[in-house]
Amino acid sequence: MATIPEHEPFIQPLNPDWYQPFVEAISMLRLDVIHPVVSGNKWYKLQHYLKAAQKASAEGILTFGGAYSNHLVATAAAAKASGLKLIGIVRGLHAADSLTPTLNECVSFGMQLFFVAKEEYDRKYDADYHATLNEKYKGYYIVDEGGAGELGVKGSETITDYIPEGYTHICVSSGTGTTLCGIRRALNEHVNVSGYVPMKGGAYIRKDINNYLPAHLHNSYTLFDDWHFGGFGKKNDELLQFINAFYQANMIPLDMVYTAKMMYGVQQQLAAGYFPKNARILCIHTGGLQGNSTIKDKLVY
Repeated sequence: MATIPEHEPFIQPLNPDWYQPFVEAISMLRLDVIHPVVSGNKWYKLQHYLKAAQKASAEGILTFGGAYSNHLVATAAAAKASGLKLIGIVRGLHAADSLTPTLNECVSFGMQLFFVAKEEYDRKYDADYHATLNEKYKGYYIVDEGGAGELGVKGSETITDYIPEGYTHICVSSGTGTTLCGIRRALNEHVNVSGYVPMKGGAYIRKDINNYLPAHLHNSYTLFDDWHFGGFGKKNDELLQFINAFYQANMIPLDMVYTAKMMYGVQQQLAAGYFPKNARILCIHTGGLQGNSTIKDKLVY
């Protein structure tokens, strides 16, 4: 299997003007730099699935995502590098009418796209539906949306290899909660872990997260779903202005779907005095910058 990461992630301190006088320090773990396509947390969630597919002598991988899914693109690139074929089950029949830049990139990596109605897509975790897909697409190894599941959590645990001691708070955007779950399992319990959910009413993912955590960790993290900007993938001028201002202050590009909304939330929490003055915060950049393709003309970088 090809080794995807091309660069080591690193920790970048933020400009003190961005967070003072509210807390002692804020830094960002730049997972976005490891690869131009399989960036951020995507590789860590996918690595064990790719190994499992190859161990099973699978012909390819079948996975799920929406028209703007970072996961679909990352899986397409990673599977191609591993010599595996690709099938993407895409949410929404309308998505076939005009392919997004994301889906076009998936096609460029050889992914076959199959578009399904929302009612069918909502069965993506259903065992009977998986059995139907296994029968229809023989030889394909199924990876859940976003790399969710035990193997995704196990892979996410390795992100903590890049988190040194001394941080009091870890902040990470949480779509499926897989990355947060891996980090929570691997870190010392005294470290505060917070997930910033980019979906409206997204705190429902706690149930999914707790499925992969031991009982004593079920209340050992916090979820915030206040800063969704209208829902998953939604944006407005305020968010775009924030992305540009953050870049100008810190020279770090943020993706509009995940990390930008998290950092906006962190900024709001700083102003509200949520964090203690002695907090040393590490925010995790989960990549996905390809998702900015539709707003690139509005960005300063």
